[in-house]
Amino acid sequence: MNNRSWIETNPMANDSISESERQQIEQIMELEFEELEVEEVEDEESSDDEYRRVSAGASASGEYTYDTNLVTLHSYLGDVEDTHSKLAFLDGGAVLTLPLFYLEGVVLFPEATLPLRVVSPNFIAGVERAMAHVDARYTIGVVRVYWDPNNGRRRLSTTGTTAEIRQYRKLEDGSVNIVARGQQRFRLKRRWIDVEGSHCGEVYIIQEDVPLRTPREAVGKLDPLRNYQATIHHSCEEGNDSDVMSEGSFESELSSTERRLHHNVLVSSHNSEAYDESISSDDERSERFYECQSERSPLENHARPVRLGLNKQNADNSPGVGKRSISYMQPSNKVGWGKHSVAQFRDVPRAFWPVWVYRMYDSYVLARKAADRWNQVVKAPNMDSLVMKPDLLSFHIASKIPISDTARQELLEIDGTTYRLRKEIELLESFDKIRCKTCQTLIGKRSNMLVMSSDGPLGAYANPHGYVHEVMTLTRTDGIAVTGRPVKEYSWFPGYAWSMAECIMCGSQMGWYFSATKKKMRPQAFWGLRSSQVVDETL
Repeated sequence: MNNRSWIETNPMANDSISESERQQIEQIMELEFEELEVEEVEDEESSDDEYRRVSAGASASGEYTYDTNLVTLHSYLGDVEDTHSKLAFLDGGAVLTLPLFYLEGVVLFPEATLPLRVVSPNFIAGVERAMAHVDARYTIGVVRVYWDPNNGRRRLSTTGTTAEIRQYRKLEDGSVNIVARGQQRFRLKRRWIDVEGSHCGEVYIIQEDVPLRTPREAVGKLDPLRNYQATIHHSCEEGNDSDVMSEGSFESELSSTERRLHHNVLVSSHNSEAYDESISSDDERSERFYECQSERSPLENHARPVRLGLNKQNADNSPGVGKRSISYMQPSNKVGWGKHSVAQFRDVPRAFWPVWVYRMYDSYVLARKAADRWNQVVKAPNMDSLVMKPDLLSFHIASKIPISDTARQELLEIDGTTYRLRKEIELLESFDKIRCKTCQTLIGKRSNMLVMSSDGPLGAYANPHGYVHEVMTLTRTDGIAVTGRPVKEYSWFPGYAWSMAECIMCGSQMGWYFSATKKKMRPQAFWGLRSSQVVDETL
């Protein structure tokens, strides 16, 4: 491994801190003074034997005793001072100029923590610019940089996130340590370098949607869609339409959010086949439709109306439920019909859909399901407290789910809480294997996940040379060898020493192996893998 590769990948309180933080810092100090206790390895020991030894240590059984709150302090950055900044929440649609940070393999979401060690003069100038910014003080823009294999060049994502500098400390050598927090998504319109060398960009703040909720239960008490046209025909023949509720009168009783949900369902039903009424209950309908809709990704159906219903032939020939073809379309951020006129939907049954159909678009129902799936698969941290805030829940899951940075960038680019939650449910139910991005070697499974931080199984950490890595933690891995001796300095996990970890097949630097400095600590060892160096594989 060359020197530059080693530098890029090695991981190396303010005046008003709370009592709990003070106690955590004292625990960190106690851990730092402990003697390093690791098993000596003979020089002639083969790499395979060493790999088996560390893997056994990482998967050793025992109750975990590590305080995961220590990791969130990012104590390896040293003392950082609170900026006492006020939240600069920007209006959706606003266009402004921000200093930009380009981070390779890092995807920042709103509400996520981002530690930075700034050593480049250009980025230091950007920090100074942010500290004195008038319109959005203490605010920077964070954009993911990725390697494009098609042309062999690095490229910038066009969707990023603003970050507010919460803690700041300038060191004697001119470098700056920062702890920032994600705020709002934006689209990058253009970028340049100003006269001071700072990377700047003109960004467009994305207007986030209002989470959708199913209209009042009265919707589900109307006649089924299949009978609606017959009812209209019968009423017209008798010259009496008093029993038929008009579309307009129904919508007049809905809030703007409920009306938008109704329109989304209606647009998605355009040119649909009749649905099967043989399903016995709303709950059964909802559950079966959830199972069907997860077969396709929101990204595959972006901004494209598709059919909602059953396979007609199967429905006609079978007494049970036929094969369904379910999908959806990307919603408009505007309330109302947009470019669609009412005349375009005269062939669509305009009776009110049953409750179970609306629930497929209900952000709160999806939030409950996403939180349950998270608690089953990942387990920590518990997401139940955010179920009533679907938009925040969707960002929290996206920022902590242990998948590749490419998949997480796709989540960041999805507009609409409903569709982001749909995709996250799909990922939580399907992602299983983790492979080396370079050679496709299997290196881990979902069952190997380990939560070593109270933030979750994936987090961002900065090394002394200014590189930020998103790291997922696992109890054990396959096909990875440890190189070098354990090092205590600049450890992201207080109480653990780190060693480099490489793919056995291709030699790629996959991450680090962390070993405890005290024999009584549990776990005794674990692995930290770079999200930018792995690819996901679904079930």
